[in-house]
Amino acid sequence: MANLQKEIWVNQIKENFYPDSSFLNYAKDFSGLVENHAINMAEAGVDPKVLINNTTYPIKIVQRVDKPIRVELDLFETENTLVRRPEVIQYSYDQLESVLMGHRNILRARTAEKAAHAFAPSEDSEFTPVIQTTGEDIGARKRLTIEDILLLKERFDDVCIPLENRYLVLNPKHVSDLILFDTKAFKDITDIVNGQPKRIAGFSVLQTSITPKYNSTDATKKPFSEEIKATDTFCSFAFQGDEVMKADREIYMYSKEDDPGERGTIVGFDKRFIAVPIRNKGLGAIVSTKV
Repeated sequence: MANLQKEIWVNQIKENFYPDSSFLNYAKDFSGLVENHAINMAEAGVDPKVLINNTTYPIKIVQRVDKPIRVELDLFETENTLVRRPEVIQYSYDQLESVLMGHRNILRARTAEKAAHAFAPSEDSEFTPVIQTTGEDIGARKRLTIEDILLLKERFDDVCIPLENRYLVLNPKHVSDLILFDTKAFKDITDIVNGQPKRIAGFSVLQTSITPKYNSTDATKKPFSEEIKATDTFCSFAFQGDEVMKADREIYMYSKEDDPGERGTIVGFDKRFIAVPIRNKGLGAIVSTKV
């Protein structure tokens, strides 16, 4: 019965791990390629040139050289939680069930935060545009404008990022900027309708509050979990769905039931997960300009 109960708890944590509104639903799923907590794949070499009205033969032979890549899955572990039996008896709700859902929620939030950081570009480049907001001043920042989103679209267009599967993940503050600009047009911009996000300027629009931080002076991305400074700012980020990937492995539950010393049950979880760009193309960010 203990094993069955443990299996039920793990399944409860796995159920709906990615909500319908999560940007991770739109990344390529490489979970089936995981072996020994890693994925072995290759970055494709240079595509062949196309000859038009060629008159020179034999045609040149060029060998494509792929770059092997090994991606190790990160290990996410929750701290253990103690649920004392005498305390549970006093409460009118199931404290252990609440604790388990707390572990699920923090695992979900932390993996998504790591993924959001990975999907945002490190700095401005030809294939990873980083632009800054240009709207009116509001407190210590400039608002996001439609022109900013259109500029990001043009930067994607300039390097022929496919028009399909482009996603813009807005920080809630940037959502507010759009709503204030035009309430009628943007009040429901991040809704999922019939399983599909709404679109603007060629991007399917999503929302998350865990967008990464950038240095406001040079618009470079801050390292994950680094302490936030007064000169740092937030962003919205964009990606082309075929240029990013995720990989999941099982969630494992550790439990120690009826511990005589603690007079209760101790539980904790771990999960293997990774989400990264495939070849550092088709990524973008709109960074809030500091005033």
